[in-house]
Amino acid sequence: MQRSATEEMRLFDTHVHFPVGPEEKQALVERALAAGVDRMIAVGGSPEANQSAVEIARKYPAHVRAAVGINRDQAEADWPADELTALLAAPEIAAIGEIGLDFHREQQTRNAQLELFERMLAIAGERGLPVIVHSRAAEAETMALLEQHVRKWTDSQDRIGVQHCFTGSRAYAERLLALGFFISFSGIITFKNAADLREIAASIPEDRLLIETDSPWLTPEPFRGQPNEPAHVRRVAETLAEVRHCSLAEIAAVTFRNAERLFGR
Repeated sequence: MQRSATEEMRLFDTHVHFPVGPEEKQALVERALAAGVDRMIAVGGSPEANQSAVEIARKYPAHVRAAVGINRDQAEADWPADELTALLAAPEIAAIGEIGLDFHREQQTRNAQLELFERMLAIAGERGLPVIVHSRAAEAETMALLEQHVRKWTDSQDRIGVQHCFTGSRAYAERLLALGFFISFSGIITFKNAADLREIAASIPEDRLLIETDSPWLTPEPFRGQPNEPAHVRRVAETLAEVRHCSLAEIAAVTFRNAERLFGR
């Protein structure tokens, strides 16, 4: 029996924020699997999101792994360090994330964000876990801390981390690549006003390329106006294939292989 194109291709959504409700999680995973999305990283960033990410990874161990950490929007919040330490011992954990800096909307917590990001990077280095990095309006500060992190890194250069939902400059992309980071693109590359970003996406070396949805946000065209979900990562892959002048199957294979290098099988 001949297999369909969806059955032959496997896609890997490297950044999913799953909802809290178990029925909602199950529906999203089932639709993703039906669309050929065989692997997903459930991403935390707060105590509640961390727990939710681990729960979904435990329920679908063949398809979902988890990332946990404390993100920049929690910089001035009281969060239980012992709870994070306990979660990091779980076999479902593939990365520290989402962590990073955002000075676009959260400039008032700048110093607290910097301290928190440095702390999360230290934990990642101690544990030998890759980092999932958020950076908005903070390229210089993010790069300075990542350079320090990489100088101390002793694990494989293929496992340092990823700049998720890349929207930065070409110079920033080149510096990330020089550090050994992967670069992940989201549904933003499908937007009509993202021509410059598509040009950068076309130039990233194939062995450093990843795809994501960042669901439930950043829904790609033509689904804008609806909540995003992992099944839509196929549209990100299709757009990458268009701008890189290759087939969807090639993008699926390359990004799946890269994600396995970074996060493990």
